[in-house]
Amino acid sequence: MLNILGSAKKVCHGLPRRQMLQAVGGGLLGVNWLTTQQALAANALTQEDPAPLARAKSVIFLFLFGGPCQLETFDQKPNAPENIRGPYRPIASRTPGLLISEKLPQLAGISDKFCVVRTMTHQQNDHNACHLIQTGHPMPPAQRGAAMVDAAENDWPAMGSVVQYLDEHDPTRQKGSLPSYIYVPNRLGHIQGYDRLGQYAGWLGKSYNALATDIRKKDANDNPYARPCSDEELDFRLKGLVDDPALTLDRLDRRWSLLEQFDAQLTKGEQQKHEYDDVRQRAWDLVSSTNIRSAFDIRQESDSLRDRYGRHLFGQSALLGRRLIEAGARFVTVLWDCPNGYSWDSHVHNNEVNDYLLPGLDQTFSALLTDLEDRGLLDETLIVCMGEMGRTPRGKANWGRDHWGFCFPAVLAGAGIRGGTMYGTSDKDAAYPKDNPVSPADMAATVFQTLGINPNWYMRDAQNRPVPLVDSGKPLEGLFG
Repeated sequence: MLNILGSAKKVCHGLPRRQMLQAVGGGLLGVNWLTTQQALAANALTQEDPAPLARAKSVIFLFLFGGPCQLETFDQKPNAPENIRGPYRPIASRTPGLLISEKLPQLAGISDKFCVVRTMTHQQNDHNACHLIQTGHPMPPAQRGAAMVDAAENDWPAMGSVVQYLDEHDPTRQKGSLPSYIYVPNRLGHIQGYDRLGQYAGWLGKSYNALATDIRKKDANDNPYARPCSDEELDFRLKGLVDDPALTLDRLDRRWSLLEQFDAQLTKGEQQKHEYDDVRQRAWDLVSSTNIRSAFDIRQESDSLRDRYGRHLFGQSALLGRRLIEAGARFVTVLWDCPNGYSWDSHVHNNEVNDYLLPGLDQTFSALLTDLEDRGLLDETLIVCMGEMGRTPRGKANWGRDHWGFCFPAVLAGAGIRGGTMYGTSDKDAAYPKDNPVSPADMAATVFQTLGINPNWYMRDAQNRPVPLVDSGKPLEGLFG
């Protein structure tokens, strides 16, 4: 039985996605959705320069929300005072000069597969930096302030939403049933009761939001990121389609027949009917595709591979991310959110970091890189792993650290990234970049260019004004071989 959860939010100037798809299933789709698609198709990019050569077909973005500490992961300072260097010691890696935490031994053993950017930097020391990281742009001025955490319609589009938009309007791209932009295992903040900014399409229009799965906690104190999860719990339910548990594929087939009869009565022009058919077909593919159902079924993977990724929520979500890019997705965000406990927002250092966060990251990230390479996918997939900020260099008495956006790491791999390298150097305390600072705009420009999207292009915003795809950011060409 098909049971796919929905969202009642409206698309830009059009029908809610759920209503549109229910209308498709029931044979009631009108012309408003078609009008919306025509209007959005006219919102084209202005191309100043030719698009760069694409190095990657897809991106997997491992988002460690909350802010991992640079001094306890990929930028250790063993010669710093004890209240700065922290509780962990470095171990040897396969990258000359790279000091990796002793809690990341598997990643140290394959550091020749990735590059560590040690000088990510911005000045927004709160979690709303998730807008900066996912879009490459600051929060809209009217939304500034740490207390304003929820998404708004004037937010900048997420990088994944831009990819979704361009793919849908690229006449040369073969259209598939799987959307380009997918978010797993939850929307950012939803496990906490928030709807954080930066993950949506913003002013580009809600029809370009990610297709998102929805894994729920058992109760307020449960954390599926830090414990083994059963297959029943890992039912990656899709948000954004239909919300009727009785809507079987047989019933959808019968409704499709009704639609065919409805089409026979249409008296509209051939071009309009053709465009209408395209919209309806995309919606039908999304609802009925065996490709989608198969891609989301991680039970098809071997027990040994699932064990290698880790049976916790982050591990199984990363495995799902690999399945999704194999099935045709182009930008998959795999989120490690921060519900109660076991959070990267580690103001108080305790067993969370030691027992769950660092070992979980080490297990899953190393498994993903190895798995992609084994399958011949690493050369065509860009992997980006980072949080929205780092932590203060000086620790507190309880070994906690507070927010710090001035210097933190990002790890990149695949798609021509030169493995076994580092980019940028931090100062003696990992507090500020010493050379080669990298802004979120630089990272966004790098991601776009790696996908063959020119970061110098301009988009038309909701007021039809030309706005830069990336403002002031420059691709990090030095990362590539």
